Amino acid sequence: MITLKSPREIEGMAKSGAVLAGVHKGLRTIIKPGISTWEIEEFARHYIESHGATASEIGFDGYKYATCVAVNDEVAHAIPRKDLILNNGDIVKVDMCVNKDGYESDSCWSYAVGEAAPEVVDLMNVCHDALYLGIDQATVGNRIGDIGAAIQDYVEVQHHMGDVRELIGHGIQPSIHEDPAVPAYGEAGHGLRLKEGMTITIEPMVNLGTWKIATKIVPNDPDNWEYYVSADGTMSAQYEHTLVVTNDGPKILTSQGDPIDEKYLLDFDD
Repeated sequence: MITLKSPREIEGMAKSGAVLAGVHKGLRTIIKPGISTWEIEEFARHYIESHGATASEIGFDGYKYATCVAVNDEVAHAIPRKDLILNNGDIVKVDMCVNKDGYESDSCWSYAVGEAAPEVVDLMNVCHDALYLGIDQATVGNRIGDIGAAIQDYVEVQHHMGDVRELIGHGIQPSIHEDPAVPAYGEAGHGLRLKEGMTITIEPMVNLGTWKIATKIVPNDPDNWEYYVSADGTMSAQYEHTLVVTNDGPKILTSQGDPIDEKYLLDFDD
């Protein structure tokens, strides 16, 4: 069931999103060659808990961690690992959900480790720009397909990269995964019509090569945890925001304060 959120609920989600955004801003300073992905997990847990919130992914479908940390060709759902050390030139994606006072938020960001190769920088830029092209389509009266079509055209037609199909965005609140499904691909003018008060995530995942993905099992993991990689072994990027559809356009609830977000911010003093 899709619920339309009240101003009070949206404000609560924005406060949750501010905690999550704070984690990502902090990660900009600690992600560097030589750290393990487990150190990312430790930083995120401490930050979330010290700000009066909880990591929603812990316990969700049996997951044990606050973060999903995917490196290079790993697309999504990879676990943080003490034995996975980041190297210069890697790309690392950190995805997490936060609950503060009963309100959920969800965001993923990609980070270059040290000095990235030009093709990796290009991949990250294309994925980042695709996210915002999708956000621009999340307006009252548009359809879900308009979001995916804008992303897919930019990624595949204009930049000849792979727009992942199997993993998609979603509604959010009261749980981290709600209706509607929000694919990062699709046909303009098709799908559910967007209404004021809908809260959704948009999360394009872009591979340098094929859009297809495959599954792998984490080595030496007692739970035999499965995660996703690009099917051809090429690098992958992901960016994700939680947002609300309003009569004044889409408003990002997980903004990290970047200049691009200025027009997407809510004013709770109105």
